[in-house]
Amino acid sequence: MPGVKMRLSIEKRPLSNGKKSLRLTYYYGHSTDENGKIKHQRKYENLDLFIYDKPRTAEEKAHNKEAMRLAEAIKSKRIVEAQSGKHGFDDNTKVKASFVKFFKSVMEEKQRTTAQSNGAVWDGCFKQFLKYHPEQDLTFENLTPEFIDGFKEFLQTKALTKSNQPLSKNTASTYFNKVRAVINLANDKGIINKNLLQQVSGIKAENNKREYLDIEELKRLAKTDCRYPDLKNAFLFSCLTGLRWSDCNKLTWADVQEFDGGHRIIFNPQKTGCLQYLDISAQAYGLLGERKEGRVFTRLKYSAYHNTELLRWCMAAGITKHITFHSARHTFAVTQLTVGTDIYTVSKLLGHSELKTTQIYADIIDQQRKLAMHRIPDIGL
Repeated sequence: MPGVKMRLSIEKRPLSNGKKSLRLTYYYGHSTDENGKIKHQRKYENLDLFIYDKPRTAEEKAHNKEAMRLAEAIKSKRIVEAQSGKHGFDDNTKVKASFVKFFKSVMEEKQRTTAQSNGAVWDGCFKQFLKYHPEQDLTFENLTPEFIDGFKEFLQTKALTKSNQPLSKNTASTYFNKVRAVINLANDKGIINKNLLQQVSGIKAENNKREYLDIEELKRLAKTDCRYPDLKNAFLFSCLTGLRWSDCNKLTWADVQEFDGGHRIIFNPQKTGCLQYLDISAQAYGLLGERKEGRVFTRLKYSAYHNTELLRWCMAAGITKHITFHSARHTFAVTQLTVGTDIYTVSKLLGHSELKTTQIYADIIDQQRKLAMHRIPDIGL
């Protein structure tokens, strides 16, 4: 396990014939479950050696002495292997550690150090992995190309969302890439010395069309009545801030604070250990309504009624695009790039962990510019 120093000891286990078998015990520290119970993390290596429990003859005493000498020699060899970094599939120390626990530790580190959205993706991936292989004792030595390929097939054919729908191809691709990253990290740390991914291809993501509103459409929508005021305000707020539906839904007035003559939103400082914030414009702040206790958008719900009303509202504004709430986030990204905000800043505002994710919106802008050049009418040359 990352950051855990392995300890090694010789264990004597009683047999039914007055003898004791010898085995090595690898101790990798301990963990605490959700009930506060401590669970020690150990692995064992049987040595095919035994000693007499109560040696009576000189031969039995000599046998015990030689068996213990051999056990100590094997123990010393294993310690040298661990300290020298010789950790391939023939190493009986690190490869017997739990891949699942290693995976979990990587996930928790990502949740502490990266954007909240990326942490949620890691969490979703880990939960799907546990559905594929529920047992916690999967070791690195049991990790094979066939096993990894099986998880890939599981994501594409059997994995389901919370609403019991198949995963989209892009979600399956993202989850599989997370597992590949964990395996590559194990390789970098010397836990395994064989690239297991050479025989397993990835899941190719699809370039889905990202619907968004241009400035004129956004203005028309703002002037059009919506049956659910909180839906209208939250959607427009998302267009102006880039916040997801989940962020808008759980936004509380305690998260909205005055700062430097304006307002900013403070995100989840308890979980990350450091403040994350987003400064918002006066226009965006005006959509929040009157300050009160609790949630900002108290009547915002994820329901078929709200989804249908969002489409009806757009149609009433003369917008025929298939707009979802997430389209507001796309609208924010495209608008920022259109007015000249650099892609790095937009990426940070959206909370993307990788710049290539934001590059999709830059490609949209490039396509817009290309189309604009071809709209110039014929001047008769």
